[in-house]
Amino acid sequence: MAAKRDYYDILGVPKSASAADLKRAYRKLAMQWHPDRNKSSDAETKFKEINEAYQVLSDTKKKSAYDQFGHAAFDPASGGGAGGPFGGSRQGPFTYYYTSGGDNPFGGANFGGFSDPFEIFEQFFGGSSPFGRRGPSKPHYSLRIAFARAVKGGTESVTIDGKTHTIKIPPGADTGTHLRFKEFDITFEVEPDPRFRREGADIYIDHSIPFTLAILGGQTSVPTLDSPFKLKIRPGTQPGTTIRLSGQGITKLHSFRKDDKGDLYIRLLITFPEHLSRRQRELLEELEDTL
Repeated sequence: MAAKRDYYDILGVPKSASAADLKRAYRKLAMQWHPDRNKSSDAETKFKEINEAYQVLSDTKKKSAYDQFGHAAFDPASGGGAGGPFGGSRQGPFTYYYTSGGDNPFGGANFGGFSDPFEIFEQFFGGSSPFGRRGPSKPHYSLRIAFARAVKGGTESVTIDGKTHTIKIPPGADTGTHLRFKEFDITFEVEPDPRFRREGADIYIDHSIPFTLAILGGQTSVPTLDSPFKLKIRPGTQPGTTIRLSGQGITKLHSFRKDDKGDLYIRLLITFPEHLSRRQRELLEELEDTL
């Protein structure tokens, strides 16, 4: 396998580059190498490379990992799994990571990128593509879709001006993702999910466990986007402990790799009984005396 180029070299910036410097360099190179504008044979390859580099370096956490471990930080075969740079563990098909306290990823930071490779131009240039992707003004419709349909993809039938159209929803669609058709444009509005909260391609879930499980350790079943996951709980787990299931988030719509997904973050909440029997109280008092 060929060695991957350094992300800083790809964007032509030093490691000390600020967020504004990175964005400026990315915008310039994306404009230069976008396949709609650049017709050279390697334009698409370079454009993908530029997008990959910017996605990592524009994300504070990913940038920190890259600065410390290079490309190995995101390659399970190079140590991204058990015992890798993040101290992760393997359980079945999942790689997961424990964090307690410190920087809490539930703070609401947006770890997603652009929901459409062409939206970079709308965000940078005020809503118009410089390469003629937008023609004359067309009707614009909003389509509300279920969370699961947005995550997995699928189709929706809509009737516009008496004509039925089948709308193909790409996996990873989000609120604001839009599709362009010959006669009209459609923007998606994704319904919220009662269990999962979404931030770009990452998803978050609060999961409650009894205080006895937190103290003694054991297993608990946690919902994921696919099937429930049997998560091992370490003895002495503290309230608010966060666990990351790597690659178990949502497909990244802006990525050119089908297996490029966000992560699932599980925050453990500990529940305590509201009422204790006399015997339970005695046992807890005995425990307290031994601590």
